[in-house]
Amino acid sequence: MNRALAAALLAVAAPAHAETLREAIATAYATNPELAATRARQEALAEAPEQARAAGRLTADTGGNAGYDRFGGGSAAVGTVGATLPIWTGGRVAAAIRTADRDVAAGAEGVRDAEAAILERVVAAYADLLFQQQAVEVARVGIERLDGQLAEARSRYDLGQATRTDVAQLEAQRASVIANLADAEGALATVTAGYRAIVGHAPQGALSADTPPPPALPATLDRARSAADTDNPLLLRQRRIAEAAAAQIDRERAERAPVLGLAGGYGYGARLAHGNPDGYEAAASGGLTLRIPLWTGGLVASRVRQAEATHRAERFATEAALRETERGVDAAWGTLAAARRRLAADREGLAAADLALQGVRAEYGFGLRTTLDILVADQSFRAAQLAVARSRSDVLIAEAALLRATGRMTEGTYAA
Repeated sequence: MNRALAAALLAVAAPAHAETLREAIATAYATNPELAATRARQEALAEAPEQARAAGRLTADTGGNAGYDRFGGGSAAVGTVGATLPIWTGGRVAAAIRTADRDVAAGAEGVRDAEAAILERVVAAYADLLFQQQAVEVARVGIERLDGQLAEARSRYDLGQATRTDVAQLEAQRASVIANLADAEGALATVTAGYRAIVGHAPQGALSADTPPPPALPATLDRARSAADTDNPLLLRQRRIAEAAAAQIDRERAERAPVLGLAGGYGYGARLAHGNPDGYEAAASGGLTLRIPLWTGGLVASRVRQAEATHRAERFATEAALRETERGVDAAWGTLAAARRRLAADREGLAAADLALQGVRAEYGFGLRTTLDILVADQSFRAAQLAVARSRSDVLIAEAALLRATGRMTEGTYAA
């Protein structure tokens, strides 16, 4: 049997439409509550720059009060309107906006990484479920095959062409495969629960094993490293954090500068005597306001030193993030390369095991092989089937890890 037919023996009986990895990712991306929470937090953080800009804009307020003065002749009421417009803030507002913008950018990269982490978990859940579904099917087909062999052995025993030992060996093997099926079904229930938790629904029947390598996968290790340097969300997040820390230094230094602004107000009051308004009074004011920090008890200088130390720490953290990113890419690349080589070897082993099983069966019919030979060949064939299934799942998981390390794990990565 050729390789294509041998690999086809792994196929699980599937409905007309088997759920694909692309569909699982799309569902999780749209409905996962962890992602929804992360995006909502980012929306809240995105308001920070607007709040920083508000400190440099015109503000106005109004107020009033009323009361009764038994010695002053009755009731009185006052209403006021005031407005303030900053003209020069010594760089406070500009630095605050830069800091907020960098914080928002860092948060956006954090959202990207959260999305990539969820999608990587979806791929892992899909791969595990795919393997367990195939493991169950391999056990079921193995039992059916052993049932046929057992029936044949019993017939041969009745005719005196086989021994009771031959029948017992097949019965023992069948019992072992039944136990394997029970274990596989238990593991299938466990991974199905995990799949439902991350994707949002239970799998609709069998999963599709047809998942070609995503086009976004880097072709070489050098390209993978280059992609990670420009796209890895954790590395980019740390760079934005370092930039925010640098802007914070300017923000703290700006506290030493004067603040100049325009201020104006208008007030109107009246006194009520014997129930009638009396003594209307109005007043207006306007002018420049100037505040010059003279002495802060060392507070501003301390905050500047604190901001500078924080910036140094974030620069070191950026270097550490770069090293960790490079380590992650190298490890993911090595894992994927090994998984692909193992899959190729397991496919060759499956083809050989299938050929050996057919040969042993044919030779058994001519009395050249024993029942034990058939059992060994059958067990080797099932082990080869499971090895290919596991290696295929390992390749999917390794591809997802490399995509995340290079910053290319997105909702559209597995699009057809």
